[in-house]
Amino acid sequence: MPSSKTHVGVIFGGASPEHNVSIQSARTIINALNHKLNVSRFSVTPIYIDIEGRWWPFEIARRALQQGTALIDKELPSSLATSGFQIFPPGSDKVQVWFPVLHGPNGEDGTIQGLLKLVGQPFVGSGVLASAMGMDKIAMKSAFASAGLPQVPYLSIDAHNPPRKDLKIELAEQVDTQIGYPCFIKPANLGSSIGISKASNRQELFEGLDKALKLDSRIVVEKAVVAKELECAVLGGSSLKASAVGQICFDSDWYDYEAKYSEGSSQALIPAPITQAVTQRVQTLSLKACQAITANGLARVDFFYKEKTDELWINEINTLPGFTSKSMYPMLWAAAGVSLEQLVAKLVETAKE
Repeated sequence: MPSSKTHVGVIFGGASPEHNVSIQSARTIINALNHKLNVSRFSVTPIYIDIEGRWWPFEIARRALQQGTALIDKELPSSLATSGFQIFPPGSDKVQVWFPVLHGPNGEDGTIQGLLKLVGQPFVGSGVLASAMGMDKIAMKSAFASAGLPQVPYLSIDAHNPPRKDLKIELAEQVDTQIGYPCFIKPANLGSSIGISKASNRQELFEGLDKALKLDSRIVVEKAVVAKELECAVLGGSSLKASAVGQICFDSDWYDYEAKYSEGSSQALIPAPITQAVTQRVQTLSLKACQAITANGLARVDFFYKEKTDELWINEINTLPGFTSKSMYPMLWAAAGVSLEQLVAKLVETAKE
């Protein structure tokens, strides 16, 4: 008799600066799918994409999961190496639902979603449009602005369109007149705070711009605000639900990569110490943010809240939030009574809809 289990293909790694974060997220998700509560419902095939964009089958994927960091060339069999995606690795023909666990470019930006859509099989998370808009901060902010959602003042530039010699001076003059200091300089298409700098003067602005331009030609500059950092998780298909609201507290000047992923450098307060009225505003705006870019499946929406003036701004949306031990998305749902094992099962079932 055919198996009643749903066969889930978990794709992780990727040609992205967030490669190692993806591996950690995949380990969490695969362990949850293989948990005793789910083992009779799901079987899992892990597929690893190395930092060169090459796809590897189960045996190599398992090695990457065990190691917890990117596999380098000498750890990979040359007999199986390709120049990139050629064909799905062995075992992929059994997959009924895909679970992309890829953070950043070449995975969270609509590329994998487009491939899976062409394959014609369901997958966890948003489709091509929402993934692309959620990844690109300029497109995302434009969509939020069109929907009338509150945001901090920002500027956006594309260094290559049109190309110009005096980019730094032009940007500095705009910052002087429209935003002021301090401000944040961000690559448009990266997550996990990679490539982000805080500037308090022109020299730091120029340095931050140089750093960001090494990673992306599209740049966002945002006004820095002194505010609580709040996060809300969203789950569902045609009917989206918002989780409890959490607050991120950290010791550093701002919530950078080290604060996000180093043990003891940040703390999550769930529920956040805010009023019920503010909680409801965050939840409502989270759902509106998803609607603005057509996101579904799962998302995490981040906010700034200035308690003194009762101002609330959307920072960004993440259509493939992390599942590491420090990730807010599963913790927010756990606070709502949805365990990690139940959460990953719900995500797979939502994809099957």
